[in-house]
Amino acid sequence: MANKPMTKTQLVAALADKMDADKKTATNALDSITAIITEEVSNGGAVTLPGVGKIMCRERPERMVRNPATGEQFKKDADKVVKMTIAKALKDSVNE
Repeated sequence: MANKPMTKTQLVAALADKMDADKKTATNALDSITAIITEEVSNGGAVTLPGVGKIMCRERPERMVRNPATGEQFKKDADKVVKMTIAKALKDSVNE
């Protein structure tokens, strides 16, 4: 069974260790990266994280969906979803 996902606190600690910096600097760096990605994707752009993947926003057209509880079909308006394509390098490192 898989381990629990890394928490933000654990990620900040690991980032601080890799950067040879304190946790406050690592927290600021992580928060800044998150803000940049959020802003870019919200504006319809995409962000590539080398060795990790590409985060982008995709529009979904209007479509018919079904309520699984009642079986009732209804029309769902067009919307946007955030997608991430995983980089080949990361896929390959997992399968080694």
